[in-house]
Amino acid sequence: MNDEAARHGPWLTRPGLTILPAAFRETLMRGALLALFAIAIGICGCEHGGARRTSAPNQTHRFRVALLTPGPVSDAGWNAAAFDGLRLIKKTLGAQTALVQTTSPADFEDAFRDFGSRGFNLIFAHGFEYTDTALKVARYFPKTIFVVTSGSGSSSNVASLTFRIEEAAYAEGVLAGAMSKSGIIGAVGGIELPAIRLTFNAVRLGFLSVRPRGRVLISYTGSFDDVGAAKEAALAQASQGADLLFHNADAAGLGVFEAAAQDHIYAFGANRNQNNVVPGVVLASAVTDIPKAFLRIATEVERGQFHPRMIEYGMRDGMVQVVVNPKLAGKIPPAALADMQASEQEIIAGKIDVTRLASATAPAK
Repeated sequence: MNDEAARHGPWLTRPGLTILPAAFRETLMRGALLALFAIAIGICGCEHGGARRTSAPNQTHRFRVALLTPGPVSDAGWNAAAFDGLRLIKKTLGAQTALVQTTSPADFEDAFRDFGSRGFNLIFAHGFEYTDTALKVARYFPKTIFVVTSGSGSSSNVASLTFRIEEAAYAEGVLAGAMSKSGIIGAVGGIELPAIRLTFNAVRLGFLSVRPRGRVLISYTGSFDDVGAAKEAALAQASQGADLLFHNADAAGLGVFEAAAQDHIYAFGANRNQNNVVPGVVLASAVTDIPKAFLRIATEVERGQFHPRMIEYGMRDGMVQVVVNPKLAGKIPPAALADMQASEQEIIAGKIDVTRLASATAPAK
């Protein structure tokens, strides 16, 4: 039990924040990691009344790293990948780590200030939505480094870390174009954030490069947690002829996989290797190596070598890739796989600038 918990009992609460004792943290995290995707969404504990934190005992001499996520780390996708990174930092650097799941913008500043005032060396905020608050609060804690994933700004102690996941999305779009029988594919997003629009634009461009007369159906549910809404949106797309489905919906992505299973079609994973989330459904996943990037940044911060800036990683850096599901590889025609691999090589060689093309393209509706 840390010093704060010792003074206030096993639970310490304040507006928008709940601190859990270390023993409960370990139980919660193990359960979240081992549970099946569908069950894990329910047990992770996204409490609407505030944020949930797990942290190690307070030891001022240790390198300390915190992570804020907008959703449960049991989502098998975006947030789970960040948690993988936090665990890798702890294992590799021996850092004291802390986790907060935020549930509203009011939580952002509360958590940032709490970690900053306790002298944490590094805070990862895993999502575009944290950018403005990080820039606002960071100036009060100049000795703490703030890193916002998919962020849109930087300062003397704030960095933005962007993964060009759109490169993998483009390659998957090429594969979909070569495989679709109907010439129609679907994509379901959670909240319509810039990074998600960019990704879906890239899918569309890759698909149309092979199927110029094809159609890409795009829907946003407005939630990263509502599995039912994502499933309903995906089923609606399937009813319009979509025979391959994409998502960028975090925990709600399970609904897209369920819809694909129900309609006996295939889907694609996003952000993390999701090939085994629903067996027999996910052809391939667009994967970002968030753990590797987090560890690289944390190592530089610990050594005093980190320079806050706008950081971008893509296929050329080995941080973004398409991972084909080996169990379903036989379902992919060799010519379709060759088309996708050729597009990957063109991206790596700089012959296709997916980010520029997708940024300049009006989003499909």
